Amino acid sequence: MRNINEFRKIICGIDKKVPLLDGSYKQYVFFDNAASTPSLTEVNETIIKFLEWYSAVHRAAGFKSLVSTKAYDDAHEIISKFVGADLEKQTVIFTKNTTEAVNKISSRLNLTKDDVVISSWMEHHSNDLPYRRFAKVEYIDINEDGSLNENDYIQKLEKNKGKVKLVAITGASNITGICNPIHKFAKIAHQYGVKFLVDAAQLAPHKKIDMYPSDHPEHIDFLVFSAHKMYSPFGIGVLIAPKEILEKGEPSEVGGGTVKIVTHDEVHWADLPEKEEAGSPNVVGAIALAKAIQILNDFTMEALDEHEKSLTKYLLERLNDRKEISVLGPHNPNDLENRLGVVAFNIGTLPNQLVAAIFSAEAGIGVRSGCFCAHPYLKKLMKVDKKESDELIQKIISGDKSELPGAVRVSFGAYNTFEEIDRLIDIIDIIIKGKHKGKYKLVKEYGIYYPDNFEVKFSDYFSL
Repeated sequence: MRNINEFRKIICGIDKKVPLLDGSYKQYVFFDNAASTPSLTEVNETIIKFLEWYSAVHRAAGFKSLVSTKAYDDAHEIISKFVGADLEKQTVIFTKNTTEAVNKISSRLNLTKDDVVISSWMEHHSNDLPYRRFAKVEYIDINEDGSLNENDYIQKLEKNKGKVKLVAITGASNITGICNPIHKFAKIAHQYGVKFLVDAAQLAPHKKIDMYPSDHPEHIDFLVFSAHKMYSPFGIGVLIAPKEILEKGEPSEVGGGTVKIVTHDEVHWADLPEKEEAGSPNVVGAIALAKAIQILNDFTMEALDEHEKSLTKYLLERLNDRKEISVLGPHNPNDLENRLGVVAFNIGTLPNQLVAAIFSAEAGIGVRSGCFCAHPYLKKLMKVDKKESDELIQKIISGDKSELPGAVRVSFGAYNTFEEIDRLIDIIDIIIKGKHKGKYKLVKEYGIYYPDNFEVKFSDYFSL
């Protein structure tokens, strides 16, 4: 087992300095891991080594093709073991990302408008919109603290008994960091004869996941997640699903690689996973993700989780000391068992996009601001009423996002430090006192603030 203190040393670009408004340079602090994590240097090194052997997979006899095929197949197995999947009954499908994985399932369940999918108010749009195309979607309500209301969940299953084809919820919120009781909710779904999907895009990089065997009452039927949040940003996602589901019917995308034999009159589909991996697969991405998972296992998910908990505790303690700060969702620094290192907050009535711009231009800190692709959840957390919501919708449609409600989000990776949090708190205190130095202009159509008279030649940092 590797020491967690060594994790920061293998983060790609960790020592990069960025220009500030005052003309100085500071080492960049990255607090937007919930969107995408940096890559691991060891992942990059593995890819460089593999590229010397990179070739087409599965359908060629050349030696490099055989090497590539073995590596690609091994990647499927490594990922299945990472989440406790059973390759006898389940299949690992590589997709572009989590969004594509959810879309694939939504199109393969033979849903109709008479069917019901139960999702929740907490969801990222990617675990909501795909189902709306085919079925009626019911949303599990939330409690005052932003957590899912279990009673409402059961009521919706009971009300729609016999019509519910899928329950699909996130493993963890990308706004509040709340981790949902996925196994408990899975057991309840199975009692109603319903399959259960977990969007693990936020959960998988931070906490150990076990899908459990298919005969376990709390097993997870479908699991989806992405590499770019797991220290391997090479454009690949994962869908793990029961073979019995995907073996039936046509794949969601057809063409090269999805068939055994084709005539002008008939098509015989390939076995899984090839059936659902149309075209030339992203072999490099699969190998990169598999390598990242091996590295995470070396450090252990438990150790990563504990470090991120300590960071979250420290940040919440510092934020709670400042009456000008309002944190969305749970903010008890001593109650961290069922949450991730994701903290969304506002500073008084200051626009969240302005705060994020100041963080960047005057402190060299990267965060995310806005609605985080979970508009209904955020508006409910911020208690935006229907009248206000309707007015906002009209403004946004007309091209003005200047008053879009949102928050600033800090999200940790296992490489972040307490010293970086101190730097964040320093700039927060400057903002609270109104002593930030820059002037910022608002671009209404995007709702984004940019510092005046701050010109950067980006080609000095990277260009093609």
